[in-house]
Amino acid sequence: MPISRRALGLAATGLLAGVSATARAADLLADLKSGVRALRVGTDATFPPFEQTSPAGEKSGFDIDLVSAVARHAGIAKVEFQQVPFGQLVPGLLADHIDLAASAIYITPERAKVVDFSQPYFTGGLSVMLRPGDDSVTKPADLNGKTVAVQVGTKSVNWLQQNLPEARLHIAQTNDQMFQSLQSRQADAVVTGLPAAKYYIKTHGGAKLAPFTLTHEQYGLAIRKTDPALLAAVNAALAAFESDGSLKALEAKWFG
Repeated sequence: MPISRRALGLAATGLLAGVSATARAADLLADLKSGVRALRVGTDATFPPFEQTSPAGEKSGFDIDLVSAVARHAGIAKVEFQQVPFGQLVPGLLADHIDLAASAIYITPERAKVVDFSQPYFTGGLSVMLRPGDDSVTKPADLNGKTVAVQVGTKSVNWLQQNLPEARLHIAQTNDQMFQSLQSRQADAVVTGLPAAKYYIKTHGGAKLAPFTLTHEQYGLAIRKTDPALLAAVNAALAAFESDGSLKALEAKWFG
């Protein structure tokens, strides 16, 4: 059966579109390296120590340092950090408002359907905080029968209810109240995200981490699926940082 001119035209259009996308991806990295344009990085800088904003409007934190180092390794001339609400980071990538999202983003199958993720650069999850002299909790089951402080509406609440139903929950309205309940002995333990726990212990003291985590979640930098050259450059930098100890040094700086 002869192929119609229309079919040939559609095939040619599809081929050109593929070539155009590949060329665009290469052009983006070239433009970033030449300084023709800045790498636009979206971050919700309200989540210390990953990202935070000073009263003067300056952004700092683990992710800020990491992306800056990645850019230097990749030869990217300029980086521009933009404040983006967390829920708008992936839409911002898809709409081409930003080129990379760095905001303590969990790598999930749902997100990976629409954006690419770098190799993981931080492993978090739900952690358990104890008073410094408490050695009675060495495994998750040891929380059963104890009073455990959690913040209302967080993943910690549902996880404990489903997995350790004999733990007595002390539900606090804020992070500060949750942490304080450990010091005031209203609670025997606190369950919260590992980054928040490490940051609190570093800045306040008076607590320690249990020798296990309840869940494991990995963080990645998000990039459009149409920018594989940028993704490759980011992954090369992260691999180098993992190998030479830079990533561990950065964790020590921000988390202790």
